[in-house]
Amino acid sequence: MAGLLGMLFTLAFVAFYFVAMWKIFTKAGQPGWGSLVPIYNLYLMVKIAKRPDWWIILALIPILNLITIVLIFDIAKHFGRGVGFALGMLFLPFIFFPILAFGEAQYDATPLAA
Repeated sequence: MAGLLGMLFTLAFVAFYFVAMWKIFTKAGQPGWGSLVPIYNLYLMVKIAKRPDWWIILALIPILNLITIVLIFDIAKHFGRGVGFALGMLFLPFIFFPILAFGEAQYDATPLAA
């Protein structure tokens, strides 16, 4: 019985996280269903962060995939959030991604200054 409850809790948690990511992608003007598709969701995150398309290749290479940290910081900036929020997205994604998704943050599509 405990195993079944644990599995149901995990499925509910994962479903909630998928809904939050769908909402974030939609807020950024991207297709929400794209958050569910591996690799394609990375492509859309690169677009949301306003980084060059070739960053996808870097994100797929071990060690170089640490650039996904930069993507998270850029996404936070495009939603009007600061470094502290980006760190929250990095270390506590199950809390901060839903805050970004269901909060009042609006996506700003202007490119970031270098």
